[in-house]
Amino acid sequence: MFKPTVLSLSVCSILASSPALAGVISGVVVDENNKPLRDVVVHYHGKKQSIRTDANGNFAINVDQSGQLHFTKENYIDKRMDVGTTDAELNIILRQSAIENVVVYASGLDKNNLDMVSPVSVLGGDDLRDRAQPTLGETLKGLPGINASYFGPVSSSPIIRGLDGPRVKITQNGLDSADASRVGPDHAVSTESIAAEQIEVLRGPATLLYGSGAIGGVVNVVDNRIPTDVIDQYQGAGEYSHDTVSNTNTYAGRFTAGHKGFNVHVDGTDRVGHDYETPTFTFQEHEEDEPEQLNKVDNTFIDSATVNFGTSYVAQHWTVGLSFGTIESDYGIPAHSEHGHGDEHGHEEAVGHEEEMGHEDEHPEHGEESVFARMEQDRWQALASYSFHDSLLETLTLRAGYTDYTHAEIEGDELGTVFSNTAREARLNAKHRVGQWHGTLGYHYSDSEYRADGEEAFTPATNTQVHAFYLLEEREFGDFTLELGARFEDYKLDSVITDAHADEHLDEHADEMHDEEVSEAILYDYSQTNLSASIGGIWQYQEGHSVALSVSHSERAPLTAELLANGVHIATGTYELGLGYHIEDGEAHFEGDNVQQEKATNIDLSLRKFVGDFGYNFSIFYNEVDDFYYQQNTGLAYEHDLGFISQSVADEDAMDVYQYVSADAKLYGFELDVHYALTESWLLKGFADSVTAKLKDGRYLPRIPAAKVGGQLSYALNDWDFALEATHYLKQDDISSFESDTASYTLVDFKVNYNFAFGHSDGVAYLQAQNLTDELGFVHSSFIKEQAPLPGRNLRLGVRVYF
Repeated sequence: MFKPTVLSLSVCSILASSPALAGVISGVVVDENNKPLRDVVVHYHGKKQSIRTDANGNFAINVDQSGQLHFTKENYIDKRMDVGTTDAELNIILRQSAIENVVVYASGLDKNNLDMVSPVSVLGGDDLRDRAQPTLGETLKGLPGINASYFGPVSSSPIIRGLDGPRVKITQNGLDSADASRVGPDHAVSTESIAAEQIEVLRGPATLLYGSGAIGGVVNVVDNRIPTDVIDQYQGAGEYSHDTVSNTNTYAGRFTAGHKGFNVHVDGTDRVGHDYETPTFTFQEHEEDEPEQLNKVDNTFIDSATVNFGTSYVAQHWTVGLSFGTIESDYGIPAHSEHGHGDEHGHEEAVGHEEEMGHEDEHPEHGEESVFARMEQDRWQALASYSFHDSLLETLTLRAGYTDYTHAEIEGDELGTVFSNTAREARLNAKHRVGQWHGTLGYHYSDSEYRADGEEAFTPATNTQVHAFYLLEEREFGDFTLELGARFEDYKLDSVITDAHADEHLDEHADEMHDEEVSEAILYDYSQTNLSASIGGIWQYQEGHSVALSVSHSERAPLTAELLANGVHIATGTYELGLGYHIEDGEAHFEGDNVQQEKATNIDLSLRKFVGDFGYNFSIFYNEVDDFYYQQNTGLAYEHDLGFISQSVADEDAMDVYQYVSADAKLYGFELDVHYALTESWLLKGFADSVTAKLKDGRYLPRIPAAKVGGQLSYALNDWDFALEATHYLKQDDISSFESDTASYTLVDFKVNYNFAFGHSDGVAYLQAQNLTDELGFVHSSFIKEQAPLPGRNLRLGVRVYF
């Protein structure tokens, strides 16, 4: 698959060789008050090298053909300038942005967040470092429109506009994270926020590049494992922090160096934490039990470590690189009802697996029957990119990845269920300019081999393969930019289903198997063609003001758990059934030949102002979904000896039965982000979001996040930065059957940073007081809402050093 690509790149490099030096473009970059700006990135379009302005705002760059210079600086509005091949002197003025202005790498066209048709949120720099948590969901949940699934603080995935799980694509440098976080809420996302350069959250048309799994949005974690800039010296950072609420210690560091185009990078993290404390709450598992007063959530420890290596070679037009990363993480699964295995063979297998993984058999502060997860992942990523100059084809980029992932659920010293996934992925992008159209044409390939082994493996082994072509095009008409997108995806899922009651007409290979084999297993194929398209535009009706409108249509096929689940889910304490099953006479029967595509039509309108002292970003959306897949409480319970029976007559140890069903749904809401610079030292921010999600018959969907509203007041004085933030989560009483209301609560946070310098290095010492008022809060979107409230008052102390 890759040989033609390598050959084409080699031929293109010969045909596009650059002529000799023709001229020098120099000048100065200043702000609106004519003050020089340092560290403005000046990039000559079509080449890899960039330069930065000096302390006086001066720059000089060599050019060999007519082209375009791009001037960028954080918190300033970008500027582009066409240049020729003769010497020239430029005077560039950049206006400060009221809203943070950064390049979005996942956009497909390397656009900044304020120029995109679709709403996007970007978390980076010190703001990301301050908000970084052990999980991606907890790191991002304070952003407008984003919440968290919250299976305790050690397993929490992002929810975007009420959608999560398979509808939110999580990528790392544009490639799927390839973990099992989409299978169950107890499976942590295998990305480390503290080691990231920035985290991008996309909605709308730009998500078409990433597949049908991005119907709700894309979270792209950008790191520098494969350096893509020319680095002439070393640079790095180190950090240590301590959290009092869980007695957690976190260490992190990164180092990058380069010489004559050759670059190396290494980063790593180590985090060890214990069960977290909460304000006192009451929990009663069964009606006949005595209520318990608790102030800690048991089995929420974490012990994780990550190490990443990368190298690259960057020339005038070429970038090639390779990286390797490994993760080992043990973390507790809270609110679990133990299920014994008592099998001597299983015990021996668990002990052997423990020794093979190189961990101790038990975690000291937890009982022998505590259930914890052991996640391990090895990940390779490769990059090859060629930038053309003065050509219809601007950049040809190939990204490829290989991931080997394992998630084991361990009870005491016994190995329970093991989930594993081996994934291969490649993405080829051809950025181009044809006439006045600018766009990206791409091919996407992914192959995932997923399996679950053990007594409580509720999903069968499956192989999922995707081939897709996508196109994203834009054209400027004066102050208006039109954007068009389309994706054609061939989706195929293969599995072997063990089900004595399955209909034999589904097995096309029955004549190749013995009768006794047919009664126990079915070779099941599911294939679907997913078509997605979008149209949108952004109108800059005056400088620093814009309005954007987009309409998109997306199609999605079900993932393994949604389609084929049939068994006990250890973490949620439920029995799960997929779309392909129906229950009759107390038994589950497989009929997987009548599963419809999920089809979503989304309308998105955004209003933005990003110049002056006052800026805002306001978005409203309406998403209509046909055959929306969701889990529904069936009103049945499962007992091993009796099968599926009514919950009203079931034993207390029986498990409630949840089944994936499909029905037409609609989701709508808004997001607001406001910034107001009161003075040079005082900054006021406000934010709010709300989503309503219901079926078209009027019933509400389960576990939809509550609306939130909040604000932050920050003050800067010399080397000191102070910030006070409050977030109020409203009461959630728009609930489905078998759900309960969730009371409102308010979280108040305070932080102070001291910026210091020593020698040629800079640093930040910080103190953060989180949940300052020790408020008791329950997360409505959590599967274990009543058993795992949010952490109580926490003091985080840390120091961060840059060199």
